[in-house]
Amino acid sequence: MYDSEAKQKTLNLTVSAVFVTILLLEAFIPNVGYITILPGLPAITTIPLTVAVFASLRGPKAGAAFGLVWGLTSLLRAYAAPNGLVTILLFQNPLIALLPRLAAGWAAGLAGQLADKWEKESRKPLAYALSGLLASAVNTLMVILLSDLVYFGYPQKLALALGAKSGQSLLVILFTALAVNGILEAVFSGLITPLITAPLKKRLKRR
Repeated sequence: MYDSEAKQKTLNLTVSAVFVTILLLEAFIPNVGYITILPGLPAITTIPLTVAVFASLRGPKAGAAFGLVWGLTSLLRAYAAPNGLVTILLFQNPLIALLPRLAAGWAAGLAGQLADKWEKESRKPLAYALSGLLASAVNTLMVILLSDLVYFGYPQKLALALGAKSGQSLLVILFTALAVNGILEAVFSGLITPLITAPLKKRLKRR
């Protein structure tokens, strides 16, 4: 029994180390984890896919911790290598950089756990697809809501950085600017997560 527990701990550590390495490569190699479509606006990110796969494998607590690591890389990038003023205004704020990523990992892990409760193999990919969708959607929605909260008293600076006219609602501006990215990320993560997670989970169970 001890050997079995030790093997599982070793496997969990190995999986975590591999995924953290993938996350760091995505975060810091240009156009791997962050793809800039419109200069000045936040880049489209493929990292929610990595978060969803890991959270589906390890559960909500590990997913939240992994999301926090993602948030820390976002905070570091905003100071070390920002891709525009909007990135500086949003992600140099620890609240906006960390909390949405942490919540995305937790929500993805909860969705991924549904696969363990469903006996039919044909239903499990639906749980993984939901995990991918939530990893992206929760992150995008919380970034928008927290940005609106943080800049509630002085929205002009962020609104102008997003290319909006003065007097428009900041919340509407944020949804307009970031929702397209969020939808693309959610569709991508939702489609690809089950294709990776389902065979990977079967493989790990054989270990």
